[in-house]
Amino acid sequence: MDTINFDDLHQRRATARAQVTEKRRRLQPLIPFGRAALGISRLLGFEQSLFQRRFQPLAQRFADRIEHAFTGYTPAASDVIVCSYFKSGTHWMMQIAHQIAHRGAGEYDNIYDVIPWNEGPNPLLGMPLTDPRPLQLSPTGMRVIKTHAAAQYVPYNETAKYICVIRDPKDVFVSSFHFIAHAMLGQLRPSLKTWLNLYLSKQAFWGPWAEFTASYWPWRDRPNVHFVTYEQIQNDKLSTIREIAAFMGVDLSDEELIQVDQLSSYQHMKDNDHKYHQGVGTPFSPPAGRMIRSGKKGTSGELLSPKQQAHIDDYCRQNLLDLGSDFPYDQFYGNAGR
Repeated sequence: MDTINFDDLHQRRATARAQVTEKRRRLQPLIPFGRAALGISRLLGFEQSLFQRRFQPLAQRFADRIEHAFTGYTPAASDVIVCSYFKSGTHWMMQIAHQIAHRGAGEYDNIYDVIPWNEGPNPLLGMPLTDPRPLQLSPTGMRVIKTHAAAQYVPYNETAKYICVIRDPKDVFVSSFHFIAHAMLGQLRPSLKTWLNLYLSKQAFWGPWAEFTASYWPWRDRPNVHFVTYEQIQNDKLSTIREIAAFMGVDLSDEELIQVDQLSSYQHMKDNDHKYHQGVGTPFSPPAGRMIRSGKKGTSGELLSPKQQAHIDDYCRQNLLDLGSDFPYDQFYGNAGR
């Protein structure tokens, strides 16, 4: 057990980080010109089309990776797959499930040393699905897998376990708007209006929220699927941990439960933010990046007007109807912005 290390992943990330740092050094003097160009595009009314062209190839690459992320892989009884839309508390649930699997003693330099994410921006910087090391370290014989893929791209197996996490799409938008600056574009982030228009379109960064949610909703009654909302975790995290542990079949002692709770606290994860992203970023993102921000729910009013909040509600509600989904949007999130 002592011989298990992740030096190969650390070396690949260090190499990628050095390459991005060098690109950032060379491109830094151009950022003021980029900001000026963005300002002009905003004034002339073509900022949205500019970003659509800019993000379309990136979104297509992600879509291609999602489509093939699980090709040839059959989930096993040891797999706990966290299925969560972009910026919906994914790392929070990954940490909870991982710590339950490790009885509150899960240690890692980077969460992507122990949790595969095959459709990520650079799969080479993460743990492959078939790598045995995470299971070799797990005292319960379970390991966690992350995905942002819709259900049709995730292989279903009755022996595996699936945790589906959903979050108010208004809060998802706010979180994504901050993320696009902290982890990707820095000062070259689009305006809030442009990002909102992109978010409420087929060109949404990880695909439309409603498509993701509608894809998993029919799974909700399967015995090996656990549906949970970000808001539920916020309201009573300790109860959520107990529920997830029972779902995973792990009988935690009181001490282990307290340890899982502490290691998945906002403050602990915030203090160890560097462990929850691959630490590479882009030439335009701040060097340190940031993954854990506020950890709050129902705060979309910090950026969005009531009209904008209602617009997101209306769009997602209609999108679900168009998809033929019976997900009860109003019961969960509707009218929150009115």
